[in-house]
Amino acid sequence: MAERLRLGVLFSRVRVEEKWIFAALEQRGVDYERLDDRKVFFDLEYPGEWQQFDAILERSIRYSSGLNILRILNAWGIPTINSAKVAEICGDKLATSAALKQAGLPQPRTFLAFAPEAALEAIETMGYPVVLKPVVGSWGRLLAKVNDRDAAEAILEHKSILGSVQHSVFYIQEYIKKPGRDIRIFVVGDQAVTAIYRKSPHWITNTARGGEGEVCQITPELAEISVKAAQAVGGGVLAIDILEHPDHGYLINEINHTMEFHTLAPITGVDVAGIMVDYLIKVAKREVEVSI
Repeated sequence: MAERLRLGVLFSRVRVEEKWIFAALEQRGVDYERLDDRKVFFDLEYPGEWQQFDAILERSIRYSSGLNILRILNAWGIPTINSAKVAEICGDKLATSAALKQAGLPQPRTFLAFAPEAALEAIETMGYPVVLKPVVGSWGRLLAKVNDRDAAEAILEHKSILGSVQHSVFYIQEYIKKPGRDIRIFVVGDQAVTAIYRKSPHWITNTARGGEGEVCQITPELAEISVKAAQAVGGGVLAIDILEHPDHGYLINEINHTMEFHTLAPITGVDVAGIMVDYLIKVAKREVEVSI
């Protein structure tokens, strides 16, 4: 008799997505353990009971916690979805932009600076309005649409006084007049599974900020660009956010490695949690190739 798989789900809080994932695991009769990232600890020399896991799905809310736990697990040879390498790239907008650039994929025009004075010069060079983003962050938080020099000077001063590592990198993007929406595509391995438009009258369309979802049909062009974007950061289970530029077409905006899908799943009718679990099982069985 074949040995039973032992899977883990690393999480920070049991949201509706985690409930669906647990239910999918239970429906498939898989042995799994719920791993609260606030309660676990590690002895680097002795993996101990961690070695029992054939694969672990990472769903941490806190980027730094999830990333560092993945680094430990991957160092021990434990497969994870997603890998530490993928999480490190996707959780940092600068790293994501660099990976997309290396892959030759389209993205919004982006300037980087590392001091307020240089950032102001970059903004003036790009031309108003621009969007200032933290390099680490999600849910559309700490984004700023900067319309003029006065606003730029004030925001740059605030960021410099806050003084954290996160605020010492000035990530500046062109403001794109999108058609009141963006596109989120759920990619698993080499397949674009399903997608929604995230619609809002506000320029920030994240559903976490009040955006509403609507089914988006995946065209061959959307499928190709989203899968290539996923491959550019290492692949796995990812959400690709795409903007529609009025002149340049599809641009890859961000890639999320621990996506929420409480809007996407019910609107599309796709069993997102089940697909994620099935992929995790394949990884545990070493039936797919995963970058670690």
